[in-house]
Amino acid sequence: MLISVTSTAPRPVLRAYEAEVHCSLLPLLLLSTDFKTLKADIFSFICLTELLETRTIRPFSFSFNTSDYRILHMDQDQGRLYLGSREYLVSLDMQNINKEPLIIHWPATSQRKGECRMTGKGGQGECANFVRLIEPWNRTHLYTCGTGAYKPVCTFINRGWKAEEYLFRLVPGYVDSGKGKCPYDPRQENAAVLINGNLYAGVHVDFMGTDPAIFRTLGDRPAVRTEQYDSRWLNEPVFVKIQKIPDSAEKNDDKLYFFFREKSLDAAGGSTPSVLARVGRVCLNDDGGQRSLVNKWTTFLKARLVCSVIGAEGVETYFDELRDVFIQRTHDERNPTVYAVFSTAGSVFKGSAVCVYSMADIRNVFNGPFSHKHGHNYQWTPYTGKIPYPRPGTCPGGTFTPGLHTTKAFSDEAINFVRAHPLMYHPIYPTHKRPLVVRTGVDYRFTTIAVDMVDAVDGRYEVLFLGTDRGTVQKVIVLPKDTSTTEDMLNLTTFICAPVKTLKISTKRQQLYVSSQRGLTQVSLHRCAVYGKACSDCCLARDPYCAWDGETCSAFTPATKRRSRRQDIKHGDPLRQCRGFNSKGMETVQFGVEGSSTFLECQPRSPQATVKWLYQKDSKRKAVRFLPLCLREFLPSHPEVHQ
Repeated sequence: MLISVTSTAPRPVLRAYEAEVHCSLLPLLLLSTDFKTLKADIFSFICLTELLETRTIRPFSFSFNTSDYRILHMDQDQGRLYLGSREYLVSLDMQNINKEPLIIHWPATSQRKGECRMTGKGGQGECANFVRLIEPWNRTHLYTCGTGAYKPVCTFINRGWKAEEYLFRLVPGYVDSGKGKCPYDPRQENAAVLINGNLYAGVHVDFMGTDPAIFRTLGDRPAVRTEQYDSRWLNEPVFVKIQKIPDSAEKNDDKLYFFFREKSLDAAGGSTPSVLARVGRVCLNDDGGQRSLVNKWTTFLKARLVCSVIGAEGVETYFDELRDVFIQRTHDERNPTVYAVFSTAGSVFKGSAVCVYSMADIRNVFNGPFSHKHGHNYQWTPYTGKIPYPRPGTCPGGTFTPGLHTTKAFSDEAINFVRAHPLMYHPIYPTHKRPLVVRTGVDYRFTTIAVDMVDAVDGRYEVLFLGTDRGTVQKVIVLPKDTSTTEDMLNLTTFICAPVKTLKISTKRQQLYVSSQRGLTQVSLHRCAVYGKACSDCCLARDPYCAWDGETCSAFTPATKRRSRRQDIKHGDPLRQCRGFNSKGMETVQFGVEGSSTFLECQPRSPQATVKWLYQKDSKRKAVRFLPLCLREFLPSHPEVHQ
């Protein structure tokens, strides 16, 4: 039976048969998502062998006994990727992660492991050194910390001046306490950043994991932290991200923003969610108070991040469990774009979402009213009393306090106010008051995010890479419509058989790096060969990384001067773009059993393609009409299909 297949794509709406997906090796899954229905349809597959043959994917894993791979630092200048895992530190070549990896074995001592097991720990292998921090100290050294079998430790790594030296070793004889820098329990998340020799970390600082804090250690400034055992400041938080973001041209206004989720103070018996997403901030030059809040932050404030959708019946569903945050730089360093991944807190309704926030909206909330409660049984209300000077959250020596050069000069009234009122009254809503991406009714949740801004022929596009707890990475291309209020999403998924822990994009080398419990995968951002060898397939893919060059679907760069480069991301119109590049339809021979049903299978290269089946009779060579995908009864008397 000869089958001729043609495909067209006037709109990105696909309805293909459902398929059950099993996690094996690294198959790729293409999805098409209708934003209005918020439901993903499984469409077609790209096999691992194709990606390996085109050298667009490289898996990496140890032969050693280790796990829990995390990408902790990426050095674009030296071209090295630094991994932390259970008892190992790894330096990889970013161009080829399998090329001469540099490895340091950094285990906890046998004595320490024994002491850890004596405390009742270690039932799940926690009595080991899990590397949780790698930060650049200077041009030649890195600062690293690990859990140390429930006794955090830190040290320095000598990496040399240049990558060509292939130098990667621990500084002998130097071991520092990791308390306040790294968690004791490897199951507890932490976030940290090293700025001008000062380490800022969101971490649990005790063995039992009951004392969470935002800590500043190292450097020449005094060590400071959040108020201890005060649930108004932090209430069982899970730290996600820490980032320095300037507030103005005045360096004294620089602030540290930290993103986390925490247990709600009002969750018991009420309508308030049990978990809330937060963004907090402190001034980098905060040195604590003089008489009150000594060695504590005096500029600590926090606000709620809202990410929600309104259902068909007007019921608002909140995604409150903040999972990951990506800060996308812009031409203005003071106004990066904040992408945040959320999931639902409960087990009844399972879903995930991506919301985007502007720094202008975040600052407006921090400049707004403070939350206030008259008593335990009262509701939160905006504080209407007198705000002390300087306004809580203001940095010393900054734009609004040029005469106050240190937080120790702040009035007792200002410090006592911020201690009792760390929460802002208004929440922070996302751009357009709705999520950018939503997934509901699926058996996975988003865990991580990385974003790339890609220049194409017809504009600049956001490309989101979203890791999931099922070991997949979805590639989401945001396509603005004329209304500028909705987006279409095209998704590409790769399986790595374990929950995705970290994602990193190298724009310089055009590579995506994905880590999980089991290993690391390097994926080229330009996977153009998998779209086939036809201009129409390349155009229908609507991938800003790829374009038709007259012969093949190949990597697109804005600097390309060849006129024959065909690309249409916004519309994906092959009729307009591929004139003069006629391609022959694919023919396949398919056999069926007489009297039984026969399913005619076709898996297009593009997620935007729709499949139309045509047949022709022997008597009428050019007569064609549409066929269903399934022939209910396959008979020899069917001249249309039997030859």
